[in-house]
Amino acid sequence: MFYSFLFPKSLNREKGESLLLLGMRVVFGCLLMVHGFQKLGSYDTLAGGAFPDPLGIGSGVSVSLAIFGELFCSIGFITGFLYRLSMIPMIITMLVAFVFVHKGNVFEGELAVVYLVVFVFLYVIGPGRYSLDKPIAKFLKDRHK
Repeated sequence: MFYSFLFPKSLNREKGESLLLLGMRVVFGCLLMVHGFQKLGSYDTLAGGAFPDPLGIGSGVSVSLAIFGELFCSIGFITGFLYRLSMIPMIITMLVAFVFVHKGNVFEGELAVVYLVVFVFLYVIGPGRYSLDKPIAKFLKDRHK
């Protein structure tokens, strides 16, 4: 069960579909990484109280979690390495941004909604064949034969 969660059957999609998925991973992953880099570059200011603390865990922890979700998890998302695990913090970050920071206001949190919808769809669809998960899944499958 855990194996099928990590490595969905969608790793064997057609070439065209997989290229489209790769393109979406690169575009949306890079766009989200920009936000993570911005937060990382302003970490001291943001952690000092300038960053919202929607969950009551402190600005430092909140901005650190946002950086992890936006920057580091985007790398796994783009490369397709542990794709679904990488996407969980990204989805949670966008959900928290929309619901708690923007109070569910689509006009203020429009970007968070766009990312959230795209990431949920891509989570369900899977990374396609052009991902690091494909050779890992093949190796693990061959090893357990």
